[in-house]
Amino acid sequence: MRKKLYFGHPINIYDTDVEVRLLRKISEAFPEWDIENPNQKHHADGYEHWKKTTGKGMDYFFKVVLPSCHGGIFLPFRDGKWGAGVFGEAKYLSEKGCPIWQITAEGTIRQSNLDEAEILTVEETCSRIRTPSGETKAY
Repeated sequence: MRKKLYFGHPINIYDTDVEVRLLRKISEAFPEWDIENPNQKHHADGYEHWKKTTGKGMDYFFKVVLPSCHGGIFLPFRDGKWGAGVFGEAKYLSEKGCPIWQITAEGTIRQSNLDEAEILTVEETCSRIRTPSGETKAY
């Protein structure tokens, strides 16, 4: 069975050229892994279902998706600060004993030390991702 590598990244990267480029870079760097990209319709549907039925959409990732992953690669914001959800996913996998890597928007990959991470609050994360009217901001 092939190992699964979770690619945690801010949702304002979804469906952009940056996401395509990073997925290609990750595939090249980790050819023996299957990449689990949260930007897929079945994950969006799972998130919405959990949000509607439990009030906690992110629990879908923590209880359904991440338990089947064997490692993770994560994209912080350009200034190096970690979004709350992305950090939570990385921490979950790290605490499970999985290897964790970090990738920059330019595609540089390195082992990640989560103890050194600067973590944004949920509110700070949301303000980087969405405008007050709810539109997605550029990364």
